[in-house]
Amino acid sequence: MLPAGIPDVGAVFGSYTYLASEVAFGAVAFALLYRADALRRAGVTIAALYPIAYVWDWYTLTIGVFAIELRTGVDLLGIPVEEHLFMVVVPALVLAFHETLHGEP
Repeated sequence: MLPAGIPDVGAVFGSYTYLASEVAFGAVAFALLYRADALRRAGVTIAALYPIAYVWDWYTLTIGVFAIELRTGVDLLGIPVEEHLFMVVVPALVLAFHETLHGEP
């Protein structure tokens, strides 16, 4: 049960909940990176991190560290498509905040 005032987006999006959250937070990351003129730099960093994140994610899912319930069920290269997005969105959001706070004005 969710605390009062917290919407249950899972009831709205169902199996697309994880995907919808990735799109929403990815849009925030994109907007901030665009505003900071850091899309290319962030892309290079994310591309360098992605293979490590993929292996880590594949391994933890394979051994059962966690399960993802509200997802589309579409897998790509052995992991949910939402996890591929997660491995792009999370570092993008971190880099977006970093660039916004510390980048050139």
